[in-house]
Amino acid sequence: MDDLRIDLPEPPLRPVSTGQVSRPHALPALLDSTAARILAGRAGARPATAALLRFQADHAITQDALHYPLPAALLDQFDLFTVDTEVEAGRAEYLMRPDLGRSINDAGRRAIQERCRPGADLQIVVGDGLSAAAVEANLPLLLPALLRAAEAAGLATGTPFFIRNARVGVLNDIGALTGCRVAVLLIGERPGLGRARSLSAYLAYRPRPGHTDAERDVISNIYLDGGVDPVSAAASIVHLAGRMLTAEASGVRLRLLERGGSA
Repeated sequence: MDDLRIDLPEPPLRPVSTGQVSRPHALPALLDSTAARILAGRAGARPATAALLRFQADHAITQDALHYPLPAALLDQFDLFTVDTEVEAGRAEYLMRPDLGRSINDAGRRAIQERCRPGADLQIVVGDGLSAAAVEANLPLLLPALLRAAEAAGLATGTPFFIRNARVGVLNDIGALTGCRVAVLLIGERPGLGRARSLSAYLAYRPRPGHTDAERDVISNIYLDGGVDPVSAAASIVHLAGRMLTAEASGVRLRLLERGGSA
């Protein structure tokens, strides 16, 4: 029975009633324009069967993404060494204790200090976040393009590495441990229903313990076929890093300085 596979086509959604719609011919275009759950219809007070089945299937995709480990082969492909946060009891603890994912453990701190080039203009770090599937889908295009773009811009890059069970706040430890000018964390976004391939790039100028989201910037929705394609995202990341280096600021302070206001 190990080779048994059950792969059924998705149930077609039953068209909703168009009695109250002024332009029913526009509904197909509306449905094609978004992945949001609209016009799903209902059966009495309950969801239609097809809509419920799709919801359950997409929910399963989300659960898989939350617990999917990043393949070791991908880390080997880009020569990324691995460090861990203070999460010790696996993904269940990671999901219940976001604070532990914001700090690198003692062994990881030593590894970073021993293996990373200090004081880089741009320190690139990969984190699994809430969807390692997003990292797997986008890193093969994004990381090489990002390194090329940084070199073309004259930015010295640090030694890239991977953080397991990472949260965005781990940027503070990255900055403190590497002494980099700008840190960029490529991390899997929170998966939506059926959407697990979206990656974000969080950047901060000289991040340090105590910094908050107000000191960070993000380029989100990085993925092929519908999002920001990884190669374009690489150019945007380097451009944003350049603005940070010029202004010596990031986040809210960067916006204020660029608008001529007081920081």
